Amino acid sequence: MFYKNLEKDKREEKGIVYYDRGVVTVDGKHYTRLAVQTHFVERGESYLELMEKYIVPICKPGDILSIAEKIIAMCQNNVVEMKDVKPGFWAKLLAKFASYGSHGLGLHQPHKMQLAINLAGLPRILWATVCSAVTKLFGKKGVFFEIAGHGIAGIDGFYPYSSFELYKTTALLNPREPDKVCNEIYDAYGILCMIVDANDLAADIFGRCDALVPDWEHLHEIIRDNPSGQADELTPLILLREISEEEAKRETARRAEEEAAEAEKNAAEGAE
Repeated sequence: MFYKNLEKDKREEKGIVYYDRGVVTVDGKHYTRLAVQTHFVERGESYLELMEKYIVPICKPGDILSIAEKIIAMCQNNVVEMKDVKPGFWAKLLAKFASYGSHGLGLHQPHKMQLAINLAGLPRILWATVCSAVTKLFGKKGVFFEIAGHGIAGIDGFYPYSSFELYKTTALLNPREPDKVCNEIYDAYGILCMIVDANDLAADIFGRCDALVPDWEHLHEIIRDNPSGQADELTPLILLREISEEEAKRETARRAEEEAAEAEKNAAEGAE
């Protein structure tokens, strides 16, 4: 697993720890991404209190907050426990033919396949399986989740090798009413925000507040590389801050110098 929380990128402001994820340029605009580190968010916590604790102290006017869908689902207690999912014949059979996936749900385990069946219904899952098998012959992927629908592609959890015990036996469903959640956060604190499901393969925006002006594709490009990270780094909140071209050039040059120095150091150590 590739870890993104590097010590050289660690910053602290007003008691808030975050990691500088570098600059990205979209449609001529430059953004720096600050990955804010939180505690492990438990079921039933208040997402408004999370904003007040971790974002309000360091958020600046114009900042956009990207929120991992996982913590909103946790706050809403929108989860399913493995003990409540009983794999049946079809789940056990279809799981044998599912591709192994380390990102998102991954249906190679019977419990995961049964959860998909429970949500979408067996007929739809069977049809999605047939269509997926056919389209894969032509190199097209992702058809299963497109046809299955019901938010199955965005489900997290049931990870036997997770660093967090809860995720080993719990699956997180998609957040309920994501636009409403974002509007509630904006009304309470004036924070422009969106709820995102991202991994190192893809990123999807579930919802955003009405006041957030940039179009969906623009926002998507800013977080396409998954600045939250995919491991147990506890950085589900990403502040996206627009900066000037001069600032972007300085930051890019600084990071390039750091990377060159690190490469030189590693080469020297390898030669010893």
